[in-house]
Amino acid sequence: MSNIPNPSSLDAEALYAELLRQVKAGLADAHEPAIVGIHSGGAWLAERLAADLGLGERCGVLDVSFYRDDYAKKGLPAGMKPTHITFDVAGATLLLVDDVLYTGRTTRAAINELFDYGRPAKIMLAALVDRGGRQLPVAADFVAAKVAVPQGQALVLKRADAGQFTLTIENDHA
Repeated sequence: MSNIPNPSSLDAEALYAELLRQVKAGLADAHEPAIVGIHSGGAWLAERLAADLGLGERCGVLDVSFYRDDYAKKGLPAGMKPTHITFDVAGATLLLVDDVLYTGRTTRAAINELFDYGRPAKIMLAALVDRGGRQLPVAADFVAAKVAVPQGQALVLKRADAGQFTLTIENDHA
């Protein structure tokens, strides 16, 4: 993991390669691991990780919109997608994947939703980037980089049609 003070210098593909390396080592001894990505950036990462690790059938996607603690305040987002998990969560070793770890609230919501599908044996968290600013006690098991992002801005993962990842800095509209 690297500390990158300037978010504009991020190479998302290099960060993905580092995350893949960490996850591959971390899941080496896991019994029947499964990957679940948080919509949308985490889902893209999870799909690619599952393909690169040979876990295609054991890859799911969560949309935590209904589980967020700010649901009543913000309402439903426009790009909401259904959760899609086709494997048994009970007793599984799950890798929960998000693109940018920030306050920890999305991770908390995702864990709450996962338990609606069963009781996993273990949940590990992977994030492409950790930008700090935690409001809940959440830490990633695997993270490619820690990045300082100015208040009022967001780090956004984008995926090209060919599947390549890029990271951009945008004004935070939260």
